[in-house]
Amino acid sequence: MLEVILGTKSRELTLQYLLTFKEGYAREIAKYFEMSLPSIQNQLKNFEEGGLTLSKMQGRTKIYFINPRYAFLDELTALLNKAKQYYKPELKNKFEMQRKRPRRPEKPL
Repeated sequence: MLEVILGTKSRELTLQYLLTFKEGYAREIAKYFEMSLPSIQNQLKNFEEGGLTLSKMQGRTKIYFINPRYAFLDELTALLNKAKQYYKPELKNKFEMQRKRPRRPEKPL
């Protein structure tokens, strides 16, 4: 949807992932969208160099998240949310919050 503005589909999906799930790492994002790992790594690197994302190390894994102080964050969020409305249903379903880890066995439903 926003490939024309952002340049590539992987940029758009990477940003959508980070906005939806708040954080992620390259392999996780690539696997989620069944895309090549190098393309996602390049996008994350470019986002970090441009100040759009920040990262932190968690063990040996580099976790990326959106920079809350990014100057155009509100505008970018609005644009991506608007684009999400026009996605195909199967892609829309990917952006509904999904559990990343199993529920504790003793926790009630």
